[in-house]
Amino acid sequence: MIPGLEGIERFRVELADHVATVTITAPPVNAQDRRFREEIVRVFDVLHDTAEVRAIVLTGEGRAFSAGADLRERPNLAEEPGAYPRHNRLVRASFDAVMECGKPVIAAVNGAAIGAGCVLALCCDILVVAEEAFLSMTEVDVGLAGGVRHVLRFFGPSDARLMILTARRITGPELLRMNAASVCVPRERLVEEATAIAREIAGKAPLAVQAAKRSFNLTEEMPLRDGYRYEQSQTVALARTEDTKEAQRAFAEKRKPVFQGR
Repeated sequence: MIPGLEGIERFRVELADHVATVTITAPPVNAQDRRFREEIVRVFDVLHDTAEVRAIVLTGEGRAFSAGADLRERPNLAEEPGAYPRHNRLVRASFDAVMECGKPVIAAVNGAAIGAGCVLALCCDILVVAEEAFLSMTEVDVGLAGGVRHVLRFFGPSDARLMILTARRITGPELLRMNAASVCVPRERLVEEATAIAREIAGKAPLAVQAAKRSFNLTEEMPLRDGYRYEQSQTVALARTEDTKEAQRAFAEKRKPVFQGR
């Protein structure tokens, strides 16, 4: 057990070879209720601060990645003053915890990722999907709206509008064709493929990987000139670290580097 994650109910966290595998365990369909959101914030905040963790795989137990928000919490929100702001704040925090985690997160989408479940997958850095898995934004089917900005991070404008306005299920092969997913494999190979990517990342200089993730998050909305200047500042800072010096020594000596995370 990783210190700080005692008592977690909606998730199982395992650590091996600097890769944390986070499995959603909220049967029957891994729906997201208040407890789910509070726990995912806790899980990813702890993994952010756990030095031994260098990359993370997020997947679901059973046939669903996450079927989205638990709508049983919805009926009374509009009637109670202040309930929706509190609810929305926690929803944002649950997604931000994944996006802002300093360690890269690979989504291993094993099945249905619907609504908030789709957004959760899109908060990850890399998507690996099972052939029979699908992403779907069903908000228009239930008279709601949301998720557009997250969808636009992974989909082109036309595909994003198709997804949002039709509430269609976009399956694994289509996600690969649309360049939303990096890998599409049979379900039985899914976690293996995602873990292989995570281990590859975990073998790189940890501080450089974290700086690269920060650059993706921070420069997304920046003009090209400002974004590249920020990245150059990261390179200057990394040049003074022990890991960068070790990486360069190992390259010159044709050996595998040994990183300390400093």
